Amino acid sequence: MFLDRGSISGLVLGVGFIVAAIIMGREPNAFWNPSSVVIVLGGTIAATLVKFPFAYVRATPAVALQAFRSKNESPDELVALITKLAEHVRRESLLALENVRISDPFLNRAVGLAVDGHEAHLIESLLRSEAGAEVERHERGERIFRSLGQTAPAFGMIGTLIGLVQMLTVMDDPSKIGSAMAVAILTTFYGAFLAYVIFLPIADKLYERSRAELVRREIAIQGILGILEGQHPRLVQRRLFGLLGWGEIVAGKPPNNRLRPVA
Repeated sequence: MFLDRGSISGLVLGVGFIVAAIIMGREPNAFWNPSSVVIVLGGTIAATLVKFPFAYVRATPAVALQAFRSKNESPDELVALITKLAEHVRRESLLALENVRISDPFLNRAVGLAVDGHEAHLIESLLRSEAGAEVERHERGERIFRSLGQTAPAFGMIGTLIGLVQMLTVMDDPSKIGSAMAVAILTTFYGAFLAYVIFLPIADKLYERSRAELVRREIAIQGILGILEGQHPRLVQRRLFGLLGWGEIVAGKPPNNRLRPVA
């Protein structure tokens, strides 16, 4: 695993530009209001606790880290590894994979099941169940952050209404109108900031992570099934590239020449 520069850069730039714009203004302190923070942040957390089990919400910070991490191994590298495994089996035997070191945990378990002699349909069923459970965990985190992104602006609006009510009750005292107006405006700002700079971008990135992981799992499953069926390594490779939408491989033209079909 390594840090995703795109996610980190985007978050830093988004927060940085907004903070810079505030600092360049005449009264940067005017953008801080504890009452607005309590309404938006507290209300958003409270609503999320109502929507989801506490155990899921408690794991939210750990889930958020997945948006800023990425696996170093790309799908085409996984295809290359499985193709090499297919060549190894073709030259020797399936049992020869027992001594091969495989860095991908899911593929390693798939190979272990194959080496142990389990039937193909059982291996496929076990692997799909495991992949489905993992994707569900990823999608759960995405749903939580998407819910946070939808809830924060709503509580920003609630804070605006609270501020307007407070302002209307002190119309006879001009000195108190400013603080009430600050609550009304800043809650909307805080809600929009949290939703569109933090929560929703993280939800979208988690969604992409989940889709990418699902493709990797399907590559591993189809790869091990192809090996068990005794398919030629080149056919296994083409089968796996088809999952990536790389139709060019069928014509013997690997995209960007990153991988060439085996002979």
